[in-house]
Amino acid sequence: MSHLAKTIGEQIRHYRTLRGWTQEQLAEVLESQGTYIGRVERGEQNIQLQTLEKIADALHINVYALFRERDPFEHLKQDEWIWQSVMLLKEQNVQDQERAFRVLREMLKH
Repeated sequence: MSHLAKTIGEQIRHYRTLRGWTQEQLAEVLESQGTYIGRVERGEQNIQLQTLEKIADALHINVYALFRERDPFEHLKQDEWIWQSVMLLKEQNVQDQERAFRVLREMLKH
């Protein structure tokens, strides 16, 4: 499995789930099969450029979005409180970060 195929597959899965679609629903729009979409999303299936364009059109995205790796912290940025906490901790020195972590861990123990 190539890195590019894996990236494209992850992006297709990301945008498909944002639309709330199953693999079968995307496959239906593409006149394909859900198993094919699954293989593409896992990076196991080579995909033709025309198919990439159809997928991008179906998901209402630019085809170039399928080639970009997502920001690994994107999900944190969507939660304002978590993102603000991360940014606040980032501004601190290592000792204060460790101290804050210990306090938070103790506070949240069940």
